[in-house]
Amino acid sequence: MLVRSIRLAAGQMFTPQFRSVLWKSLGWTIVLLIAAWLVLQQLVAIFLVPMLDSWPWVATSVQWLIGAGLLVGAGFVIAPVTAIFAGLFLDDIAECVERVSYPHDPPGQPLPMGPSIWLAVKFAFVVLAANLVALALVLLPGINMGVFFLVNGYLLGREYFQFAAMRFYGEREAEQLRKSHGGTVFVGGLAIAVFVAIPIVNLGTPIFAAALMMHLFKAIEADAAGPLSGRQQAPA
Repeated sequence: MLVRSIRLAAGQMFTPQFRSVLWKSLGWTIVLLIAAWLVLQQLVAIFLVPMLDSWPWVATSVQWLIGAGLLVGAGFVIAPVTAIFAGLFLDDIAECVERVSYPHDPPGQPLPMGPSIWLAVKFAFVVLAANLVALALVLLPGINMGVFFLVNGYLLGREYFQFAAMRFYGEREAEQLRKSHGGTVFVGGLAIAVFVAIPIVNLGTPIFAAALMMHLFKAIEADAAGPLSGRQQAPA
C-alpha cells in the first residue's frame, strides 16, 4: 500500500500537470522575494543610510551586510514561501491524481476558498517548522536526524493526509480516519520528511506530499472494500 503510493507519487512528479504547479509556485515565490528585497533595500537607503552620512564606509558596509543577509534569508524561507503558493494549487494536484489514477471513482470536492487558504498557510508553517527544526538540530549531533524525521514525519503526514481526506469527508470524519490509520499515515509522513531533507528537491515537497497522501487515502479506501460507508461527504 505505502510503497505503491510512494512510487506512484514520485512517478507523477515529472508529468506536465505537476511541473506546471511547481513552476507557478516557484515563479510567484521568486517574484515575492525580489519585491521584498527591493522594498527592504529602499527602506535602508531612505531611513538608515542618511543617519550614517558622516561615516560613508559604515553606510556602504551596512548595505552590503544587509544585502548578504537578505540573500541568505531568502535561501532559508524559499521552501516555506513556495509551500504557501503550492498550497493554493493542491486541489489541482489532487484532481490530477484522481483523474489519471482513479478515473472510475467518484471525484473529490475542492475545498472552499477560505479553508483552502487556511490550509496553505498551515502547510507553510509546517514546512517552516521543519526548516527551523533542521537548523536547530545541527547543534545536537547524534540525535538530530532521528528527531527531525520523527517530528516532521508526524506533522507532514497529519496535515497532508487530512487535506486528501477532506476532499471526500468533513473535517471531523477526516481526522477520525487519520487517527484510525495513524501508523500508516506516520510512515507516509516519514517519506515526505525524507523529501524535505533533500536541498532543492524539497521545493517540490507540497506537490509530492499531496500526491502521496491522495494515493494513500485511496489505498485505505480500497482496503476498506470501497468508499467508507456512513461517513460525511465534504461540503462542496
